[in-house]
Amino acid sequence: MTKATFLRLKNGEIKGFSIKGHAGSARPGEYDMVCAAISAVGYTALGGLQELCGIDNYEESDGSLSIMLPDNLPRDIRARAQIILKTMEIGLRQIEYQYPKYIRVRFKEVQP
Repeated sequence: MTKATFLRLKNGEIKGFSIKGHAGSARPGEYDMVCAAISAVGYTALGGLQELCGIDNYEESDGSLSIMLPDNLPRDIRARAQIILKTMEIGLRQIEYQYPKYIRVRFKEVQP
């Protein structure tokens, strides 16, 4: 199962996220479409953060992807990043709705 965790501040802003694990929805010899969908949403969000916000401090390893927004972002860049991250959240929750056995989306409150 894939676990996607969004780190939120008390005001509702997303500070960062982590996606860990493989969905495991495919039978032996098949391509894991759920895992591919999760990866597509995650990497699209990273691409948006990089190209539209200049944020590229992500970490990646086999079956794991995470990023934390820098604390010193200008207001306009922070607003743009929030749109990207909230859109990502919507995409992952939609996948979770369709495939609840293979992905769990969680939220954790963090301090600024």
